[in-house]
Amino acid sequence: MTEGNLDGLRQASVGIAGAGGLGSHVAMALARAGVGRLVVVDYDLVEERNLSRQCYFIDQVGMPKVEALRRNVERAAPGVTVETHQTILTEGEMIGPFADVDMVVEALDDAATKARFIEEVMTGLPGTPIVAASGVGGWGGSERIRLRRTGSLHLVEDPQGRSCEEVILTAPKVGLMAHWQANVVVEILMWGHCL
Repeated sequence: MTEGNLDGLRQASVGIAGAGGLGSHVAMALARAGVGRLVVVDYDLVEERNLSRQCYFIDQVGMPKVEALRRNVERAAPGVTVETHQTILTEGEMIGPFADVDMVVEALDDAATKARFIEEVMTGLPGTPIVAASGVGGWGGSERIRLRRTGSLHLVEDPQGRSCEEVILTAPKVGLMAHWQANVVVEILMWGHCL
C-alpha cells in the first residue's frame, strides 16, 4: 500500500444505511482503515439486548445509534468525519443523504427495505458502487460466504444463511459479514474505481 493510496482513502466518503450489527462494525472498520468521511443513517436507539453483536457499550444504551457510533468512531479514529442522520429511510427518498458519497453500504435488517434501498441506489445513483449483505443470521458456514458482483452491486452473501428475521444473530457471523463488506469497500476504493 503506497502513501498515495492512503491519501485516496482519506479523501473517500462512504455512506452506510443502518447502524446496527453490520453498519456499526463496517463504520469502525472503515474508519480504522483510514476512510476520511462516513455518512451514517439510522433511526434507532442503542438497546441493551443488542450489545452482544453491535459496536456499542452499556453506557450508551438509550442514545441514538448514529450519535453513539459517531462518538465511538471519533475515539477510534479522530481524523474521520462522521455525518449522521437520525431518520427512517422511506421509500422514494432513501438516497438523499448519500447523494455525494463515493460508495454506499447497505446494512439494513428488513429484507423488503434492503431490496428497495438497493434498487433506489442503483437507479438514483447510477455508477455508485453499493456493497450489500445477505444471509447474516445464525452461525457457522464461514466457507459458504462469497462475493457476487452484478454491475455496481457487490453482494456479500451466505447463500444458505438465513435472515435476521428467521434466526438469531450472533456476533461472530455478523462481524464476519460486516468486515467482509468493509474489505470490499476498501478494495474498490484502493483500485480507484470511484476516486
